Amino acid sequence: MVIRDLQTIIESNVCKGKAIVLIGARQVGKTTLIHQVSDSLKLSTLSLNCDEPETRELLTNTNTVKLKQLIGSHKLLLIDEAQRVKNIGLTLKIIIDTIKDVQLLVTGSSSFELANEINEPLTGRKFEYNLFPFSTNELVKNSNFLEEKQSLEQRLIYGSYPDIINRPADAAESLYNIVGSYLYKDILAYNDVRKPAQLEKLVQALALQIGSEVSYSELGQIIQADNQTVERYIDLLEQSFVIFRLSAFSGNIRNEIKKGRKVYFYDNGVRNAVIQNFSPLKLRQDVGALWENYFISERKKWNHYNRTFSRCFFWRSFQQQEIDLIEQENGELRAYELKWNVKKMATVPKTFTNNYNLKANFTVTPHNYFDFLTNE
Repeated sequence: MVIRDLQTIIESNVCKGKAIVLIGARQVGKTTLIHQVSDSLKLSTLSLNCDEPETRELLTNTNTVKLKQLIGSHKLLLIDEAQRVKNIGLTLKIIIDTIKDVQLLVTGSSSFELANEINEPLTGRKFEYNLFPFSTNELVKNSNFLEEKQSLEQRLIYGSYPDIINRPADAAESLYNIVGSYLYKDILAYNDVRKPAQLEKLVQALALQIGSEVSYSELGQIIQADNQTVERYIDLLEQSFVIFRLSAFSGNIRNEIKKGRKVYFYDNGVRNAVIQNFSPLKLRQDVGALWENYFISERKKWNHYNRTFSRCFFWRSFQQQEIDLIEQENGELRAYELKWNVKKMATVPKTFTNNYNLKANFTVTPHNYFDFLTNE
């Protein structure tokens, strides 16, 4: 059993009078994690799965008396897939405000649905965390540095969803199942998505453009939609933890790009399943893009689990000078250049260093990437 980095963080916030909300894509291990927490805490636990109609009915339009009867003497209440319950935020608020000795641990796989339901009722009443596919740090702790380094090609091609790690022989089939059964499920349930084929074509176009700046107008031409529709679909994909965006870093340099954006996938395996390409690295033309997507998504996990609250950007000038990843934390900047070829060292453009105070810069290769993705 892989121990998740969030487990210690969640357990440290138990019994502080707030709900703990865990959000992430389907199949990343949210249910497993909350049960691991329950087993560790050894508290009397009531577990409710909101995929079940009877559970949704119990938690919808309820009141204090009914909730106290439901919870009884339990000290830990697990509510799984909470976004399936209408007005779940008000229900959680009643529990927090009136049943003081119960710890709420809530999961949801759709941030746009769950956030709309809980943000206002639970203002000041929740700790909220995102759970991603396994991180490099989690996998290293579960095995060792050598074993994980030997698995790098596997990670670049098949990603790190729990089912992929646990059943590597069936990785391709599992990923096609994740993409076919779960990837669009929450988005298509959203009533503003009327053209599933259009959305699917957009995801494929984004998968072919990782590491490159994307243009909403060009994407709109590909899927035959206007810019507003493209942006709305990308918003929904981001809130469903399929993709995330990096904006261009800009300040006071006249010739730098100020409004660009790049799109990355949270998981390499999902990206490769979307384009139906699980070829080995030696046969691929997109190794550099896979390496960039892998490191930036893994760094995003590391920052979230370590609570650094860094903001991430890319930088590019109109003269095609560029920096793959910039992290801004407490006003300080760190630059990362990502090179699959370990013999290629990168330098930060003088246009950038002459205009910004850079705390540190790194060239990240398959030789040293553990230095930035693990806590060991």
